[in-house]
Amino acid sequence: MNEMQMLESMVVLGSTGSVGEQALDVVRETGVSLVGISAQRNVKRVEEQVREFHPRFCAMADENAAKELKSAISDTDTVVYAGESGICEMIREANADVVENSIIGEAGLLPTLAAIDTGKRLALANKESLVVAGEIVMSRAREKGVEILPVDSEHCAIVQCLAGSNGNPIRRILLTASGGPFYGKTREELSQITVERALAHPTWKMGAKITIDSATLMNKGFEVIEAVHLFGVSPDQIEVVVQRESIIHSMVEYIDHSVIAQLSVPDMRLCVQYALTAPHRSSAVIEPIDFTKLGTLTFGKPDLDTFVLLDAAFRAVRKGGALPAVLNAANEVAVAAFLVHRIGFTDIMDVVTGVLSDMEGTAASLKALDEILLCDKEARAKANERIHGLLCKV
Repeated sequence: MNEMQMLESMVVLGSTGSVGEQALDVVRETGVSLVGISAQRNVKRVEEQVREFHPRFCAMADENAAKELKSAISDTDTVVYAGESGICEMIREANADVVENSIIGEAGLLPTLAAIDTGKRLALANKESLVVAGEIVMSRAREKGVEILPVDSEHCAIVQCLAGSNGNPIRRILLTASGGPFYGKTREELSQITVERALAHPTWKMGAKITIDSATLMNKGFEVIEAVHLFGVSPDQIEVVVQRESIIHSMVEYIDHSVIAQLSVPDMRLCVQYALTAPHRSSAVIEPIDFTKLGTLTFGKPDLDTFVLLDAAFRAVRKGGALPAVLNAANEVAVAAFLVHRIGFTDIMDVVTGVLSDMEGTAASLKALDEILLCDKEARAKANERIHGLLCKV
């Protein structure tokens, strides 16, 4: 593939986050045109991005931040949009070849649907879109003929492992996990984990929320749900394998027990680049693997009895409906409370599993978007109630 075959224009949502910043690195390396960016409220960083890349459009989820940014870049030609509706309007106006959505949390769902409605390729780093409303998102994508390219190491790897399969049936997906910084620890040891320790991931450089999710294995649970929807497999066809070096990013086993794996250094820029070029490849934006320095690859099983949120994700996706949205909503609230030292590390797990149990009887039967969003709100309220209860015991 020559460089001229790469898709030419791109919108990056969540441009100030970890994945968004790495997407901008790919823009620098490849020369693709950046026509739009969005962020929550980091006006200073967005102004720097506007002045470097000169996008035609920009959106801030926080309306006060949008006003501040509009004033700060009044000497440029960039048009500023405000609020969640503004992000969706910007997506439509930008008309880019690719929309890369790296917004964190459930807030990325409506922008995902807006991107699909443009009919262009969606590079999806916002896994919550599929966790919260996977059936709706995939149905809309099929209706619009939109290709969704996942921008995370595991699902990008699976896409590559499936390339050239010629429709051959698969036996299972082997979804790899680093195991996080606390692999091998007991529940008692986890109860002593501080915020600072939880943010020190051994392999990946990520934003705070995703780093905590990786430490609890909730992030891997979300990836299980994501894989069910992206690849049309049952939860029973997905096995999580701990691969501590984070070099094998995932594997696919076919019915003849042949296993295809994708390997690379742990660098999200490859996933962003592949979303621009797939099914073709272009000159590397990441470093090569030096196998002589790597030495060994190790494998293990996740401890589902200690890291209960991974098991909870399997439970939620098996029962379906709005239950995965409940899982995500409770987790967002619990992680936010942990990051400001309101609750402990294992409290995250207790809050999430408690809310899941509370709502399991009703949420699993709800599938319409408005019903899912109502369950999301109810789950957040219940999570806050449980956190309040924990604080009252202190």
